Amino acid sequence: MSTIAIIGAGIGGLTAAALLQRRGHDVQVFEQAKKFARVGAGIQQSANAVRVLREIGLEQTLRDIAFQPKSWNNREWDTGAVKYELPLGAAFEDRYGAPYLLLHRGDLHTALFNAVDPARIHLDMPLAGLNANDASVTLRFVNGQTRQVDAVIGADGVHSLVREWMLGPDDPRFTGRVAYRTTFKAELLNGVQIDDCTKWWGPDRHIVIYYITPQRDEVYFVTSLPEPEWRNESWSARGDLVQLRAAFAGFHPQVQSVLQACPEVYKWALYERDPLPRWSQGRAVLMGDACHPMVPYMAQGAATAIEDAAVLSRCLDETADIQDAFRRFEVSRKERTSKIQLTSHHNQWMSKRTDPDWVYGYDAWATPLAPVAKSVDMSV
Repeated sequence: MSTIAIIGAGIGGLTAAALLQRRGHDVQVFEQAKKFARVGAGIQQSANAVRVLREIGLEQTLRDIAFQPKSWNNREWDTGAVKYELPLGAAFEDRYGAPYLLLHRGDLHTALFNAVDPARIHLDMPLAGLNANDASVTLRFVNGQTRQVDAVIGADGVHSLVREWMLGPDDPRFTGRVAYRTTFKAELLNGVQIDDCTKWWGPDRHIVIYYITPQRDEVYFVTSLPEPEWRNESWSARGDLVQLRAAFAGFHPQVQSVLQACPEVYKWALYERDPLPRWSQGRAVLMGDACHPMVPYMAQGAATAIEDAAVLSRCLDETADIQDAFRRFEVSRKERTSKIQLTSHHNQWMSKRTDPDWVYGYDAWATPLAPVAKSVDMSV
């Protein structure tokens, strides 16, 4: 049995681990964090992601803890006039065969963490480097430990060390924009009513607001606005509420009520990359933000990583040679993820009547896989 190491225990890495262990692979997950915290962040799980999580047995768990909005509303920043409204709820599920769920990112992460054998997850193991040959990959960790494995999956995010080993150092591109986000108890709104899920479109900034629990007792918002001098990527950096509220002065009263009610906010800089020339080299492959990071304007960053995990598991099931399986995965996924990266970059998704079928109708279990590639020297 092959031993497959996954670097990174984020949403994509844990999804891959859960799927691969169910298929009998000896999968080991190495994560640099010492522990995980439920930092204030929401996440959207559309049908294309939920269909994958259904395979792990998580769908009912997520339905129980998530909010299912009736629609995704897009409104003008000041008047509240509707630009485009996408029906969700039962209509969405009937069309795409799975629900649209809004929940706390930490709750999704916990559900995935619990779906993996805890003996396979190794915390406080930051990667220092790796060496590979035709037969194996040797991982070197900051604490001095080494592990020899048959293959490695780099699910280690936008600053992926696996990608750097594969393609050389290359800093992501700062967009000149930052995002503020937080979750807080809905009771702080003091009875003010808000929409299920709305994106408020301003001339050069926006804010997305939605509930993240079935009881509608917790609210989340995330923004994007120009702030070219601030480049901190930390998800746990605190933002200035006075500065945030001033940035959205003049927005609709519903937005003002939410910003006035929130007790604290986090802030991080938005970075992106162009599609990479390749995702795999020998017995190493990239997935998720390590190979296709994107700005969060379509709510598809985690969803595409979850899709990656499903398609990668299929390639490993159907292709005996690991290197061929990794190349097949890359070819099968690159066109779709590149299109989503570019669409998200333009930040016009659902600003007017939109055909969402190509995003939400995608089924990672049924989409045709690329033909098995002929072996080539990927180090050139």
